[in-house]
Amino acid sequence: MLSSVFWGAVLRVAQAALQATPFIFTCLCITGLFHRLMGQKHTRWLFGSNSVASLFQSWLIGMLLPGCSLGVIPIVKQLRRSGIAVGTIFAFALSSPLFDPLSMLYGLTLSKPITIIAFAICSLIVVTISGSIFDWLFPNTEVTFEEPPETPYGVKRLLALLVFMARETVSSTAGLIGCGLLGVGLLSTALPPGSLGGSMSHANPYSPLLMTAVAIPAYATPMTAMGQLGSMFQHGNSVGAAFILLVFGAGMNLGLLTWMILNYGWKKSIVWFALMLLIVIGFSYGIERPLYPTEVEQSDHTHAFDIYCQPFQIGAPPSGGYPAEIWRRIRLETQPHEIAGAAMLIVLTSLGLILKWLDRRWVIEDWLNRQPPIAAAATSLKWDIVVPGPVLALFGLLAIVGASIAGCFAYYPDPTETLAELNLAKTEAFSAAMSGKSEQALHWIPICEAWNRRLQVGAYLRRGRLSDYHLMKARLFQDRLEELEHMVTDHDPLDQIRKQVADTSRVYRRLSAAYLEEL
Repeated sequence: MLSSVFWGAVLRVAQAALQATPFIFTCLCITGLFHRLMGQKHTRWLFGSNSVASLFQSWLIGMLLPGCSLGVIPIVKQLRRSGIAVGTIFAFALSSPLFDPLSMLYGLTLSKPITIIAFAICSLIVVTISGSIFDWLFPNTEVTFEEPPETPYGVKRLLALLVFMARETVSSTAGLIGCGLLGVGLLSTALPPGSLGGSMSHANPYSPLLMTAVAIPAYATPMTAMGQLGSMFQHGNSVGAAFILLVFGAGMNLGLLTWMILNYGWKKSIVWFALMLLIVIGFSYGIERPLYPTEVEQSDHTHAFDIYCQPFQIGAPPSGGYPAEIWRRIRLETQPHEIAGAAMLIVLTSLGLILKWLDRRWVIEDWLNRQPPIAAAATSLKWDIVVPGPVLALFGLLAIVGASIAGCFAYYPDPTETLAELNLAKTEAFSAAMSGKSEQALHWIPICEAWNRRLQVGAYLRRGRLSDYHLMKARLFQDRLEELEHMVTDHDPLDQIRKQVADTSRVYRRLSAAYLEEL
């Protein structure tokens, strides 16, 4: 029993860490731009501090920049070093992991667009009210730090940016991210496999409270949270619980809470957390009836929250052992962008460790910040175009936002390409289901569901609309996939599973024809 719980926690932590790597790397880049190029003065100008306007500015910046609740940890540290108030810092910290161009587009196809737009507006109201009250109760939370020496223009300035990012990976940031991942492991040990499947019903008045207990230690990327919201909308689950999942599941983790306590003490941390709980839970009950999709048939079961539960059944160890099964799942589930993010973090961490070792003999910042002789500087300026650091930082931030928007078209391909990938995943899932290979089928069915979602967003991006007819075809295919997943999970007779596979294949053919006929 203990072995399945332990290895299950290891798998959940590994999965969360890999999902977070691209966001952590991106946020390290953003932190470096603030620290080495923009500086404390211009960072305060960008975000503001201790005013209602600054709360809106931080919320808007957080909405534009891609991030996750683990990735924003180095950014909030830098915002504190820049002398920004706590309310403004957490307005950014809670909004950045909730929405970005990728997840916003994804969310708009999950339910009525008004629901996602309402969630975004509610998040603004939450950070504005909680931040304003907190800043009123504790008006002097800005701190003053010495501005780091300015690095000369040119290659040294870019090297200083890289050095800062490397040092940040081996600083307290790593420990705080570890605390956030620890919450994922602890949550999985407390929740038996599939225990949340029927717990978020619209009819259950305690659904938002239960989701609060689950979401705070959980970790979800914006895309993962949006996918779970889509499943909740489709199954007629609690809209209030969905809002809490987005705010706390995607926007908060134990690492952020630990950072708050370490830097501002227990009193301020408890007050801020109590304000957040009171306002978010109040909103969750307030929006339950107005935003609930009455046209959706309620379902008493969903697999949307299985990633928070123990992945292994107690008393039924994998045939090849737990480590081999963990490696198999990691190898199959890890996406290319997650591999790239992990590789970049490994390089930065290695560089950070090397710099720590070199510090005993030679501190690289002493060389980077050494100003050139006046004559040499005058000669170089004849040929070089000097771009002020804040301007360069703003261009860098705009480039990150632009890359995020461009990434939408890469992540959500043309429907022709998406259908080809979906067909491959469908073939693997259906073959495994008909052969009785339940583990393999349960791996490929969620991949089919993900491609089905990406099909809708890709079509919406390129055509500017998605008709009810196309939504219906995609929803029918999603329903058949979920029915098949339930049957495989419950080990139904093979003849019934094969019949379900045949039915789902027919629905897929109609789905494919519907999306291809407009090309």
